[in-house]
Parts: sequence; structure tokens; C-alpha cells
Amino acid sequence: MPKFMFVYHGGKAPEDPAEGEKVMAAWNAWYGAMGAAVVDGGGPAGMSRTVSAQGVADNGGSNPVSGYTLVEAADQDAAVEMAKGCPMVADGSGSVEVAEVIQM
Repeated sequence: MPKFMFVYHGGKAPEDPAEGEKVMAAWNAWYGAMGAAVVDGGGPAGMSRTVSAQGVADNGGSNPVSGYTLVEAADQDAAVEMAKGCPMVADGSGSVEVAEVIQM
């Protein structure tokens, strides 16, 4: 079955432990709903640096990555449907880029 990367952009850190628990519960429920389709739950991303022919920039690019997940799905449309359940999409704080992992 094809694999897809969910690349997260945006989101925000919880303001207090109670909010952190609520956020983690939402993510765990979403992962639970996807079940065995989750190949690698991934995680949040730290500060990034962009490397190009022009050099290295410490700004993370124009749309910094905030995390990733790797899933299996029948096709990209099915993966997109799964991504729609992402807690960051549901609360409006971020977006999910869905890209197929091409087997070489």
C-alpha cells in the first residue's frame, strides 16, 4: 500500500499543562481512529535551517515545518481524507501537506 507524508505547518504550543493534556488527547484520538494506517507517528519539529545553493538560512523557510507523520492509504485522496481529521486542521491553527512517498 502506498505511503504518504503528512507534513504539518503551523499549530501552537499549549499554554498550560491542562491544555497540553487536551491537545495530546485529540492527537491520540485521531491516531487511534487511523489505526494501523499510521506507519510512523512522527512528532513535532524544532527550529529548522534551510540549506540551498545560496547558503544556509536560520529562518526555516517561508512555511516552516512543525512536524510530520507517515501513513499508509489506498491513494492520495484517501490520505487527504485522513488528514482532514488532524487536530490542527480542526482547530484552525495549522495545515497538513499530504505527499506520496515515491518508491524507488
